[in-house]
Amino acid sequence: MNPAAPPLTPALSPVRGERGDASASLGATISPLDAELTKMTTSPYTVAHQLARAAWSLVWLLLFRPSPRPFHPWRRLLLKLFGARIGSGTRIYPAAIIWAPWNLQAGEVVAIADGAEIYNPSLIKLGDYSIISQGAYLCGASHDYTRWSFPLLSKPIVVESHAWIAARAIVQMGVTVGEGCVIGAGSVVTKSMPAWSVCAGNPCRVVKTYAKS
Repeated sequence: MNPAAPPLTPALSPVRGERGDASASLGATISPLDAELTKMTTSPYTVAHQLARAAWSLVWLLLFRPSPRPFHPWRRLLLKLFGARIGSGTRIYPAAIIWAPWNLQAGEVVAIADGAEIYNPSLIKLGDYSIISQGAYLCGASHDYTRWSFPLLSKPIVVESHAWIAARAIVQMGVTVGEGCVIGAGSVVTKSMPAWSVCAGNPCRVVKTYAKS
């Protein structure tokens, strides 16, 4: 006799819906791993937040980015309309990138240069007279790489008064840069840096302390 023909539809595994034996349940369940991986396709942000981000991106592209360099009051106004708290005399240049204006708090006479990027899912606070130079990146978020769903993690960043983040430096989430602290060009700041110090390197470390004359 010929052997019995194989079933037309393979049985489903109760774990991941893969091939299983004939006794596998047809009511397959989702494994914890699949549930975690599914979360990667879901935004951590509400629809209202996504709409606000879309609106700000359009305003940045059409009204903020093309504005002449001296038009600092105009750019401050646009940011304030989206919830930013900005002190008088602050200069935010047209090629600066602010991810979420509503999570930006800048004191008086702050400077954010062209090419600087403020990625702020959580609050980023810039003290009076602080300077964020060209190409500097304040990165207020990361991901939990130990989980399959790779969830977003976010913490505030504080740059205190008179501090200077030099060109192309990176400041990571959860960091406080102390009053008057100087972060050298290209540094990667992974932990808080003390006041009135010069810090540089990857990872960033204190090079020396100094006093204003």
